[in-house]
Amino acid sequence: MTTESVPAGGDARRLLTEMRDLTRRVRVDQRVTWLALSVLAAATLIGIPFDYLLLKLDCTGGGLCGFDRQGVLFYWPPVLLLAYAVIAFCYIRVARSRGLGARVLPFAFTGAGLTVLFLAAWIGMRGYLAHHVVDHPFPDWVMLLDRLVAPWGLIGVALLVLARLERNLGLLLFTLGYLVVALVPVDFGWHWHGQERTMFLPQQIINGTVLLLGAIGFALAGRRQR
Repeated sequence: MTTESVPAGGDARRLLTEMRDLTRRVRVDQRVTWLALSVLAAATLIGIPFDYLLLKLDCTGGGLCGFDRQGVLFYWPPVLLLAYAVIAFCYIRVARSRGLGARVLPFAFTGAGLTVLFLAAWIGMRGYLAHHVVDHPFPDWVMLLDRLVAPWGLIGVALLVLARLERNLGLLLFTLGYLVVALVPVDFGWHWHGQERTMFLPQQIINGTVLLLGAIGFALAGRRQR
């Protein structure tokens, strides 16, 4: 087997440009961003009835209510692990059908690891609250951390890893916007006052809808690029 240089019209810069274009096309063909977002959107939206039905609410006479969102413990861990497995399987299958490799496994492993992390954090918090009476609201930084280690926050962290793997600037910008919506949180003025059992629903619906709209947008963009 021998190797020899392949001229590109006698122009080294043209050869370099063609190689860069080929690399860019391969990266684009490896992306199935819409699928990852659609699976995570489905997990978020399907989880709403589970979070509602498995919510335990204990309100005291002082107007403070204690929440025990058991759906976070019993629905989200197995569903997120399944979601990342489905995403990895579909990415690899699509890549192979196009004759390419897939760099999705680090994303799937990160998502699975973050799922275990949030499960441990929530179990630890439940144990703490079981032995400590909290008669005042938590400070804002605690609530921000709580939203970050919640499933919808860690979905955004995992998507940052996917954006890095795909070198996908569009996904990076989308994920940063999603994290702002999920962590601030941004509810666009949608509140359900006086209904403690359903007060979390608007934000969760918004989070799932943002992921779904992102999936649609990336699907349309991917179709134009191909």
